[in-house]
Amino acid sequence: MLNSLFSSIFTSNAESTISVAGFLICLAVALILGVMLSFCSSYKSKASKTFNTAIALLPAAVCVVIMMVNGNIGAGVAVAGAFSLVRFRSAPGSGKDIVTIFLTMGCGLILGMGYIAYAVLYSVIMGIIMIIANAAYINKKSNTVKVLKITIPEDLDYNGIFDDAFSKYLSSYENTSVKTSNMGSLYKLKYDIVFKESSKEKDLIDELRCRNGNLEISISNQEVAANEL
Repeated sequence: MLNSLFSSIFTSNAESTISVAGFLICLAVALILGVMLSFCSSYKSKASKTFNTAIALLPAAVCVVIMMVNGNIGAGVAVAGAFSLVRFRSAPGSGKDIVTIFLTMGCGLILGMGYIAYAVLYSVIMGIIMIIANAAYINKKSNTVKVLKITIPEDLDYNGIFDDAFSKYLSSYENTSVKTSNMGSLYKLKYDIVFKESSKEKDLIDELRCRNGNLEISISNQEVAANEL
């Protein structure tokens, strides 16, 4: 009985047509698993609405394509060529986004061959792995590297002037860039920093303000803005 559960719902005859019931079952399961994978991918993680929608619908799209070309070598080669030409025309995604896309495509491929039980098992395992990976990433946020930007007047020598304040509040810091601004009357310093205690952020800013003449100071996350695919 277990073998029959994990067998394809389609017949082995390549020339046979796909029944309406079989088509609707695979499409419905693809949509359900797509939504599940979209939730797992975005669990405790930043993701755009368009990316989540794409992940939810991608298994169904791939499933339908595979069902339509199943047994037709010529159509299969044409579809493979079409997939190779597809590119996302917005900002390139992160490694996690690309892996998620491949995972959802794998789900659609399995369903397109009619193996519903295998698709469910695959999606559950991959979804659990994604949730664990996202949760592990969140647990590391206490050591998140942040970006500190300080504006100082041109007559202030920035070499070592903030070292004592940095040593007091930060576990590590590194000057990554220096540039002039406002026709050379100002310097803009950029540091990668890690706080000893995140609650001391305001204390550090207040101490730096006393040294840079109350000019602009900002602290932000090192992460770039979320890419949209």
